[in-house]
Amino acid sequence: MLHLNLAFITVACLALCQCAGLGSSGSPNMGGPTEEERAIAIANEPKGDFYYGRRYYVEKTRFWGYLREPGQSANKSKLAIFRESRVKNPDRLPEDGPLGQRYGFDTNYEYRIHGNYTGEKAYDPNSDQILPVFAPTHFELVNREPGWLFSPRDHYHPQRFTLWVH
Repeated sequence: MLHLNLAFITVACLALCQCAGLGSSGSPNMGGPTEEERAIAIANEPKGDFYYGRRYYVEKTRFWGYLREPGQSANKSKLAIFRESRVKNPDRLPEDGPLGQRYGFDTNYEYRIHGNYTGEKAYDPNSDQILPVFAPTHFELVNREPGWLFSPRDHYHPQRFTLWVH
């Protein structure tokens, strides 16, 4: 009996560890390149005075997404809130508009974003995070389907925060 209970506990722990390792609440669903292909692409991407941004939309949150410097992996990126005083986000549309024409339509799009961090922090109550504020001045769409953000195991869910820096 003791061996049976120990076996059950071991299996349960392994299952929980594997779920936690996904960093999400579901199976991988973002597709994309291998880790090696992503690393090569980042090493060869254009450099400059801008950031690479990945739009990350989760319903009712007010952050924009993740920003990283050219040549850096997403694991060095920062989740940011945008101050739209100079330019509006590309998806600045009504939240209840038609599908494909509403706020957040561009989730997981990758952009080159010019602008700067303001040095301020802002609170996003729906994700319960204090995040840096970034003031964009220009957006250039780089890729509509870049795939996973942090890992090929990433899972995106529009109502829950499932993607964070590992």
